[in-house]
Amino acid sequence: MNKPVRALFAVATAVALTSSCGVGEDGGPPALVPMPKEVPTKPEYQDADAVVRALGTAGIPCKVLRRSPADPKFGTGLDCRAEIKGTTFENQIDVSNPENYQRDRIGDSIASRRKAPYSHTLVAAGNWYVRVMEPRYAPRIAQALRGVVLRPEGDKIPDYPLPSIPAEPRYKNVGALADALDAAVGCADRKSQGSAVTDCTTGKKSGTPNCATLALHATPADRDRTLREAIAYKGVPATLVAAGNWTVNLCDDGLGERVARALHGRVVRYDGG
Repeated sequence: MNKPVRALFAVATAVALTSSCGVGEDGGPPALVPMPKEVPTKPEYQDADAVVRALGTAGIPCKVLRRSPADPKFGTGLDCRAEIKGTTFENQIDVSNPENYQRDRIGDSIASRRKAPYSHTLVAAGNWYVRVMEPRYAPRIAQALRGVVLRPEGDKIPDYPLPSIPAEPRYKNVGALADALDAAVGCADRKSQGSAVTDCTTGKKSGTPNCATLALHATPADRDRTLREAIAYKGVPATLVAAGNWTVNLCDDGLGERVARALHGRVVRYDGG
């Protein structure tokens, strides 16, 4: 993120935090937008560097790129570049001072960021929030920091047309899907993200990243929603294979056709344009 963009974010946050300077309907300061109810009150972090350390402990190293000029009495902020399975992306971290923060002031700042024209995807809990520049990795960041994902308000996944998805094969569990992928192109270093989602690495050892995210879905509509979300972000190319009750999101786009043939699925691809 360049400095002018960072400055824009700083202005947006400052406007949100000083919204009491405006006038509400009764002539007084406008009411703060409360923190969303689903945001947990814990964990709290002492400062933005503590969030970076927590990410590192969870296996997501995040290199500090730049720091906000914020007053530590009120909070700290920084931008860092994370890496997940060879893919790098930036995050913007904002932490309010745990000694004196007001939950609804953080909620008010979060609300301003989730609205247009910013439309940020955030992860939040306690006295902090993180803007995740690569929205598809927001659930991973949330798991690492024990927060929740907050999508942009009014964010609607476009009803992109999809190719005809085969109704079969289906898998009883994500482990069976991982075994099928392993037999085709490899699925090592498996890491469960819940009962229906697993990350692993394919057999490619060089060149493009070799990560893959495997998921089972309760209904065809859920499956198609996942496919459409994966191809919804401009500038983020995606290659997936799907059929029945499953999707495989491949970091190595060169494996799409090979996986589709082996697993009898259909390739869904987006060039990021």
